[in-house]
Amino acid sequence: MSPEKNKGNKAIFLFGPTAVGKTRLLSDFFSGIGEVVNADSVQVYKGLDIGSAKAGKDETDRIPHHLIDILEPWETYNVADFIHLADIACHDIWQRGKIPVISGGTAYYFKHFLYGLSEAPQSDPGIRQDVALFIRDQGLQRAHDYLKIVDPVSADRINPNDSYRISRAIEVYRSCGKPLSSFALPTNPRNDMQVLSIGLTRERQELKNRIRERVDIMFAQGLVGEIRGLLENGANPSWQSMQGIGYSEFMERVYTDDRQTAIRNLDNLSQKELDEIKQKIVSDSVHYAKRQMTFFRSFSDVVWIDPDNCPQLEQLISGFLAEA
Repeated sequence: MSPEKNKGNKAIFLFGPTAVGKTRLLSDFFSGIGEVVNADSVQVYKGLDIGSAKAGKDETDRIPHHLIDILEPWETYNVADFIHLADIACHDIWQRGKIPVISGGTAYYFKHFLYGLSEAPQSDPGIRQDVALFIRDQGLQRAHDYLKIVDPVSADRINPNDSYRISRAIEVYRSCGKPLSSFALPTNPRNDMQVLSIGLTRERQELKNRIRERVDIMFAQGLVGEIRGLLENGANPSWQSMQGIGYSEFMERVYTDDRQTAIRNLDNLSQKELDEIKQKIVSDSVHYAKRQMTFFRSFSDVVWIDPDNCPQLEQLISGFLAEA
């Protein structure tokens, strides 16, 4: 697999549900010929390492990673930011004769990166502020319930904990009186990109077991300490970063009034309470993996493989790079 073939606008999408085994394949199959463009909405944040299963130094030494550790944990990040920064990263990678490997678990990043954003109205600062106040006063669940009424299609697609996408969908409806789901996505790839889409999949029970094992490892690596450090730096449930799985479960349990109270609550958690949080993270991860697969299955022209089928993966990559 010669890097000389990696010219122009070729890119590889490597995606699949949480814990399917993307990280190992990235360093095993793309080191030397490609560089990773991170398509995960949590791994962009500094200090969110364990709970996001971020690639470690061994992996990043073997293959460069872009769009990791680029934001402070209190900052916001959306799909338009991802598209803009991923475009810059891909151009940089192409300039060096390598191939971008866009990889991660945030499914809608892939679709919008390939086709662009819908023609929905641009964000209006005044309406956005009104929606933010509505969510603050009524709560995220009430906001999601409201979205079910005004835009049931979007509500079905959006995780009830995804404050950014809920806010955006409500904002669009209040801007023009039309649901976000009524605005069609473009159907032609941007920038004439040539994309090989590789979807990773495992048998359902095997994936559940891998998720459970991953969460056990996170706790053993010091997830509780990572949460404490974030709280000490001001983390609270309103931060977008704290709404990711592995973080929101702790915030829901320990954050009541303020940071100091949350730290005390965290320090006083019993083993039984920690086990309950761990189980909640496993359960939320399993449900998230199911939603990811539903979204990924809607993509066209995807080659689905088992991550352990190394010969098939190598054949796919070699064939794609050899194409004119």
